[in-house]
Amino acid sequence: MSSTDRDNPGVIAPPPLIVLAALLTGFGLEYLWPSLVIPNAVGYPVGGFLALVGFGLAFSALFGFRRAGTNAEPWQPTTALVANGPYRFTRNPMYVGLALVHLGIAAAFGGLWVAAMLVPALVTLRYGVIAREERYLEAKFGDAYRDYMGSVRRWL
Repeated sequence: MSSTDRDNPGVIAPPPLIVLAALLTGFGLEYLWPSLVIPNAVGYPVGGFLALVGFGLAFSALFGFRRAGTNAEPWQPTTALVANGPYRFTRNPMYVGLALVHLGIAAAFGGLWVAAMLVPALVTLRYGVIAREERYLEAKFGDAYRDYMGSVRRWL
């Protein structure tokens, strides 16, 4: 990486905002064209469970970044490669966590439109955030990151 390059991956938007936009779009579509909604007796416990697991995963990953002394925000420079905690199982535990929270909200309060909007959110994350992060981390950490990529799956 040359000194003229910015020291961040240049993601298209903060990942939580991408997921929030998808949620709001889903709720807007539900308002305009109501879909099948999961009954509260099932939706609340399933949605609550998914959201709790998602928040737990995302926050454990965030704390791993903090323990390593590096930035979790993808618009800030990365100073360390984090490969422990949930990063042993997935290269993107924060994004998996956000996806679980999204599905939890869809199950508890939304419907099919809310759940379906996770697909464009994940595509946006994959190409507008993760691909850029991967290029950045590979350029910054070289073989160490390539070895990590070879041993840990992108999602699950």
